[in-house]
Amino acid sequence: MLYWLGMKNTLNNELAVCGFAAVKVLEKNNALRIRRLYFTEERAPLFGGLCKKLAALKRPYNMVQDSMELERLCGSVHHQGVVAMIDLPEIPPLTTSVTAQWVAQKQHAILLDHVGNANNLGAIVRSAAFFGIKNIVIPLDEAQSSVTTSSYRVAEGGMEFVQLYSIRSITRLLTDMEGRMIRIGTSLEARQSTVELSSLCRTRPAIVVLGNEEYGISDEVAQNCDALVIVPYAGMEAGFPPTVDSLNVAQAASIIMYELSKTGSV
Repeated sequence: MLYWLGMKNTLNNELAVCGFAAVKVLEKNNALRIRRLYFTEERAPLFGGLCKKLAALKRPYNMVQDSMELERLCGSVHHQGVVAMIDLPEIPPLTTSVTAQWVAQKQHAILLDHVGNANNLGAIVRSAAFFGIKNIVIPLDEAQSSVTTSSYRVAEGGMEFVQLYSIRSITRLLTDMEGRMIRIGTSLEARQSTVELSSLCRTRPAIVVLGNEEYGISDEVAQNCDALVIVPYAGMEAGFPPTVDSLNVAQAASIIMYELSKTGSV
């Protein structure tokens, strides 16, 4: 019997990728990663080409008779009629050679400070792919969501265009990047607006820290940033507090990455 935990097949070291867009983008860009494919009769005509590729590789594909089979495979009702099994993604550790490349090529990076919701991670990856932000860094911590079936589906194919890296210490990374990248944190206490990101990143690429859904970035992280920014809200110029505490972290990420994309560096 297979043992499933968080939509990961721990015996076969696999991850279920579900959702039509996610699987189609996977087919187009990384078809060789697909180990097995399952789909409903309705979806069958849309995956004929992929089935031929899998047949040539002697990898199985099956049309299921009941969509409940797909739900059991991926652990979600949101499979949209197709599930592809891939090797469990490995998130490589961030190295000094990688960060040196960011600096040399003026590439921005997003650093997640314990964003725990898998759907939020997927939405952030989707926005990063849309705005051309190639690098996302996550801490090796149980409080930080990693790549799951849910995050893959919500990313709508964005996982194929964004590189995730892992680190053991957020503070250590920010310390190492001092003077090399502009270190920007997000905070409700910030005095600078996200619209100022273009001027902040005029000479150096940015590493932007997005905080936990409930608490935001930690005080220690904030102290290691060169600047703190806030997404402008209604009434801010008049000095009024926001009507709600904050935006969802994925929504805030989209606004921030839009502003970063205007700097000419991605």
